Amino acid sequence: MRVALADRMGEIAPYLFLDLDRKKEQAKQRGMDVISLTIGDPDLPTPVEIIEAAREAVGDPSNHHYPDYAGSPAFRRSAVDWMKRRFSVELDAEKEVVALIGSKEGIAHLPFCLVNPGDVVLCPEPSYPVYATSAKLAGARIAWLPLLAENGFLPDLGSIPADVAKKAKLLWINYPNNPTAAVAPMSFLSSAVEFARRHELVLCVDAAYSEIAFDGRKIPSVLEIPGSREVAVEFHSMSKTYNMTGWRVGFMAGQPEVVGALAKLKSNIDSGVFQVVQLAAQAAMQLWPKHRDEVLGIYQSRRDVLCKGLQKAGYQLQIPQATFYVWMQVPGGDDVGFASKLIENTGVLVTPGSGFGQSGKGFVRFSLTVDENRLQEAVERIGRVGLEK
Repeated sequence: MRVALADRMGEIAPYLFLDLDRKKEQAKQRGMDVISLTIGDPDLPTPVEIIEAAREAVGDPSNHHYPDYAGSPAFRRSAVDWMKRRFSVELDAEKEVVALIGSKEGIAHLPFCLVNPGDVVLCPEPSYPVYATSAKLAGARIAWLPLLAENGFLPDLGSIPADVAKKAKLLWINYPNNPTAAVAPMSFLSSAVEFARRHELVLCVDAAYSEIAFDGRKIPSVLEIPGSREVAVEFHSMSKTYNMTGWRVGFMAGQPEVVGALAKLKSNIDSGVFQVVQLAAQAAMQLWPKHRDEVLGIYQSRRDVLCKGLQKAGYQLQIPQATFYVWMQVPGGDDVGFASKLIENTGVLVTPGSGFGQSGKGFVRFSLTVDENRLQEAVERIGRVGLEK
């Protein structure tokens, strides 16, 4: 029997990193020693204090039942306390925070709470693919906001046509940015809040990389801006901050009606975050900022090894100020061809920028989630091969 899939499945492209995994396996089958600098999955271990908290929690039978749908009161209070210590933001734990099975889950589900078929969602590009994919599945039309180098990889909100802005229900922004590694000044966040207020839409901020910033830089929260909680929500994740990608836990905070709507939707879709994982996340938030400087020192050192090595090999790039990514414009502008030559000739796998959107064409993204020795080996291979520049 031929299965007839729902029309909406046509809106879903193959997930970018599945194809990269395929290329990695093909290279391994050819006998190559592959150095994968693609997916942003930290290789550093989850801090032992978090592991111990989970180990203790999993032995308690009271944690084996269904958890609270929106997150336990203790988890939400921990999130509120962390936001206060980190950003000096005061939140209501009951009304302005909802636990997520990783921020990706919340990002994917939020459009179903806010858009009707035919509404517009404003999405940056290049960007994390889930913003647009989930909006399309909810029936929205996407209005793309190019992130260009000449604008510091910030969207030009003033260029959005009035008729598009009128139909828009939400605006996605993500800083520190994946994939470009750009950071946004508070002035831009303020302008985004004002844009959301003026056009009566929801500003959705993906802040997964808020704690991965270099050279003493402190990343602000949009919720620090007066009046932002009337229009904005912000997503935070344990994945990057505490090396907990596989634990799948995070939270959304901000506009109470939006928080309540997502909590309501989730109660009909999932059964919440496993209580053991919530307790581990609470330990992580209470632990902060212990281990932060050590982790940042590792990533900053890796950044310097990769960037200096690429520059020595003749490539031009900007040194990133945040995230654990390096975004590099490739000679000739063919990012897919560049990445293909790289894996075929050197065994080094990078992410073509066009996989993140049309404006990513001509760039590749390197991830700093392997140790310095492997990064050094990667840049030496690139230098030895001498790819066409």
